[in-house]
Amino acid sequence: MNNYLLKNRYSKNIAWLLVMAMFFIGDRILKQLALKQEYGQSMAILGDWLQFRLIFNPNIAFSLPLSGTILNILITVIIGSLTSLIIYLILNKKAQVSLIWPLTFILFGAISNLLDRLSYGAVIDYFGLKYFTVFNSADLMISIGVLILIFKKERKSDD
Repeated sequence: MNNYLLKNRYSKNIAWLLVMAMFFIGDRILKQLALKQEYGQSMAILGDWLQFRLIFNPNIAFSLPLSGTILNILITVIIGSLTSLIIYLILNKKAQVSLIWPLTFILFGAISNLLDRLSYGAVIDYFGLKYFTVFNSADLMISIGVLILIFKKERKSDD
């Protein structure tokens, strides 16, 4: 592989890592800002369509009714499995590198939410979307990673 391709791949990898780090750090900062608000108090971001407010969510994504120790164990197992899979993909020269980034995006989101569960007993959600739910940037990271994997799979099956 020539030097240009190596530098280009290296630059893309650094860019992806920076994007993930910005989402992760941004999520942690927004959670701290939400904790400084009174519970239930909201601040309009886009009128009444998108609000910034503190909500403690003991359940799994989108407030689906699964919580407690079982959920924490399940999330820890998922994080361990994702970490092992990502390390395997990095070390395996024949593996699809394009799988690493969406899986890592999911991993960073899951770690951020697990940190909340361990620190506060619930996930800190702060974006309230009218007619939908309250969520956070870590939830977006997980959702974006899953969507990338789904569209990657669909595109592959269309070929």
